[in-house]
Amino acid sequence: MLVDFEVVRKAQVGDAGAFNLVVTAYRRRIMGTVARMIGRPEDVEDVAQEVFIRLYYSMDQLRSPEVFEPWLYRLTVNASLDYLRKRRRRSESRMADLSEQQVMMADAAAGTRWSEEEAQRAKTREMVDALLSEVSENDRVLLTLKEVEGLSLKELQSIYDVNESALKVRLFRARQRVLKAFARSKDEKAAANAKVRTANSSSGGK
Repeated sequence: MLVDFEVVRKAQVGDAGAFNLVVTAYRRRIMGTVARMIGRPEDVEDVAQEVFIRLYYSMDQLRSPEVFEPWLYRLTVNASLDYLRKRRRRSESRMADLSEQQVMMADAAAGTRWSEEEAQRAKTREMVDALLSEVSENDRVLLTLKEVEGLSLKELQSIYDVNESALKVRLFRARQRVLKAFARSKDEKAAANAKVRTANSSSGGK
């Protein structure tokens, strides 16, 4: 716990000073968690703000200060999932309204604004996002919490309200999907490289 149980108790009964202490203590951690879940640095602050708004309006629903952190993580998971769903719907709507030429022009315009370093980071992010897109949004968040945030199974049980066996099965399946996606990506890349080599060899022999 980053704050004392007593601070949480005071925040539960409407103490504004205590609530501000909670926000100050957990802001950096929540922003880091959100950043790893949504993969969009420019939107992290907005999603984190939504987490703390939900926290403010639901403090009185917390059973006890002892379960505050798992409960806060659950709010963070839900806010991140809501963001991902809204972003997906907006993206699908925008793409449906654009012609193929407009999409290509938009991509080209965006590309000119990136430095080489930014483009490399974006490429890495895109690869990770592509792999994680093979699993459901719920499993993507679950993997982030377990593999990146380092939460224990016990902590995840409190967040997801499922037993350990069910959680292990969910983790196993999510990992398998990501591994299969990675293997498939490697095979496709190897096949593409082989075609390039074959094409180069053919043109060189002429």
